Amino acid sequence: MKRFYKEVSVTAVESGWQVMLDTRAMKTVGGLAQILPTKVLAEALAAEWSAQGEKIDPASMPLRDMADYAIDMVSPDTDALIEKAVAYGDTDTLLYRADPDEPLFARQQEVWEPVVGALEARLGVQFVRISGIIHRPQHDETLVKLRDELTGQSPFALAAIEAMTHLAASLITGLSASEPKADALALWNAANLEEDWQIEQWGRDEEAEERREKRTGDFLRARQFWELTHSQTGN
Repeated sequence: MKRFYKEVSVTAVESGWQVMLDTRAMKTVGGLAQILPTKVLAEALAAEWSAQGEKIDPASMPLRDMADYAIDMVSPDTDALIEKAVAYGDTDTLLYRADPDEPLFARQQEVWEPVVGALEARLGVQFVRISGIIHRPQHDETLVKLRDELTGQSPFALAAIEAMTHLAASLITGLSASEPKADALALWNAANLEEDWQIEQWGRDEEAEERREKRTGDFLRARQFWELTHSQTGN
């Protein structure tokens, strides 16, 4: 699509902020008003539009895509997304360990236990750790606490948490990364411990490295989106 606007700005509206292309208020892909919860998020989306050249490249606007997803897909049915996320918590990657006599187990304990323990303390839950790949369900009380933690979050926050959870195959990682002082890159690397372990054993693969680089960028961008939805600057 050819660029059809000259000026990009943000404007305050009754329930948030909106990006303007010249005098045109932006809408989502689904045709809804694209009302954003914070000014900094609106400014970030405006920057994506401003960076476009003569032709608009939708792939270069990932924050806009996440905002549209939050409005068009998450907002109408937050319960469905919450249940999808809780299902990750019931089969969380960080809870499935190698057998205790295997070298990988010690690495998992070293890297994963601080992450899991911190979330347990924060939510007041006890996760079941599993050695092997046979599924063992988490306690009902734990799943209730996870559901409670997600309930009441804004559609924008849920969109970010779902993205991080899906990429890491870990709700523990997604929730841990949705903390103001979280080290998102460290959490992402922790979630990829087994992949890194395999690289140590068998060497690197160029295609796998490219996929990892892209997924790392997607995870950090989802974390950025979460930060922008929670920023108090300019609200």
